[in-house]
Amino acid sequence: MSKRIALLGSTGSIGRQALDVISRFPADFEVEVLTAGNNIELLAQQARKFGPGSVVIGNKAHYARLKELVRDLPVKVYAGEDAVEKIAAESDSSLVLAAMVGYSGLKPIIAAIRAGKDIALANKETLVVAGEIIRKLSLDSGSRLIPVDSEHSAIFQCLAGETGNPVEKITLTASGGPFLNYSCEMLKQVKPSEALKHPKWDMGNKITVDSASLMNKGLEVIEAKWLFDLNPGQIEVLIHPQSIVHSMVHFADGSVKAQLGAPDMRIPILYALSYPSRYPSDLPKLDLKKNQTLTFLEPDVSRFRNLALAFEALGRGGNMPCIMNAANEVAVSAFLADRIGFLQMSDLVEYTMEQAEFVSSPGLELLEISNNRAREIALNFINGLNKKA
Repeated sequence: MSKRIALLGSTGSIGRQALDVISRFPADFEVEVLTAGNNIELLAQQARKFGPGSVVIGNKAHYARLKELVRDLPVKVYAGEDAVEKIAAESDSSLVLAAMVGYSGLKPIIAAIRAGKDIALANKETLVVAGEIIRKLSLDSGSRLIPVDSEHSAIFQCLAGETGNPVEKITLTASGGPFLNYSCEMLKQVKPSEALKHPKWDMGNKITVDSASLMNKGLEVIEAKWLFDLNPGQIEVLIHPQSIVHSMVHFADGSVKAQLGAPDMRIPILYALSYPSRYPSDLPKLDLKKNQTLTFLEPDVSRFRNLALAFEALGRGGNMPCIMNAANEVAVSAFLADRIGFLQMSDLVEYTMEQAEFVSSPGLELLEISNNRAREIALNFINGLNKKA
């Protein structure tokens, strides 16, 4: 019997790669739902190819055009963020692949968890913003969180069969991005076009910039805390430029388990979709004879301050990770629009974390307020920079 998939964020990088994987296993996976934010042309093409029962466009302004594009298809069309949330919970899917980028994924994922659906989680911001809440909801509903990020998928796989065995720490690896060996002076001159050229991974614009600034790794540190019930002191980050060892688990007896593979996101996507099975595939295979050098380095947080800021946010807890994430989303958008420089992204995040009101035990309503207020502070910071210029 095929597994029915609701794919939230089908037109983004992870969504497109997930559909590539699904197309390779037509007898095993069936697309029940496709959602997108604005890209109606691609969403309509995907609906034509994969035949979902429903499609949802987040931006209501595109509803009429999308309806027209798929008028000859037996597909239901909905629009609006509320519709995304509703269909995540109420569709006939057995697995929700959450590939939406940023804070926007939070409410649909919560709705799906409350409905008891298993979640293939590619939206790391959900756990960054509301990790404690998400973890409790998941435990209460029986919903399983299956990580899609290559690093967390690696940890997830290394922990298989290890229930009850004490973990000393985990190591999340990072490629280091395109600017690993840049000085601070060189980083000041970085252009968006340069930051979007990742040496190893094919990803969307936001996550590619986050990878270059090491904020992506910072977000993954916070995500790992909630996925695997770890203390901050149990999470280590190492730079691994070859991107072959995706992460490691260190056990109390001195043993270390690592998961290796080619740097191709379709591999962890397939594992998340097929879990707990493993499907034979024609995806790239790792050949260690061609990758004989594996190096590991300490990250330089004096040049890449975002990683230190993420550990600080995790240590403070409460709404601080939410504040950090909101500030970073604003920072990346501003950097891509040439409104701030590469290093100023960290300045913006740090400033917002200093200025925003700290709440030690926020509920969902307070997190939404924190998110909105942090974005206001971040935008004011940018406007202040532009006035000085």
